[in-house]
Amino acid sequence: QVQLVESGGGLVQAGGSLRLSCAASGRTFSSVAMGWFRRAPGMEREFVAAITWSSSNTYYTDSVKGRFTISGDNAKNTVYLQMNSLKPEDTAVYYCAASSRTWTSFDYWGQGTQVTVSS
Repeated sequence: QVQLVESGGGLVQAGGSLRLSCAASGRTFSSVAMGWFRRAPGMEREFVAAITWSSSNTYYTDSVKGRFTISGDNAKNTVYLQMNSLKPEDTAVYYCAASSRTWTSFDYWGQGTQVTVSS
């Protein structure tokens, strides 16, 4: 079984920054891509960002471009999300995900970490 554990969430004022981390552990697992999703209260889960290891390509939803940066270490199956210039609308539970196939389809999910941005 593959486990993903997120950390780094918390409460921050608008305009502030947070860095989320996610580490995969468990059975031998080689991911093709890792990513972040979020679910705001009363909303569907949405894609935030992803990174593919072979090409180091990164992908972002439009609302976070220029503010969030995804990075990671393939060998350690670890991914980070640096979030700057946070806005109240970024408030959500953030989930880490890992894929063994493509960045558009994820197989494994973390339990989530809460990010709250106050105005």
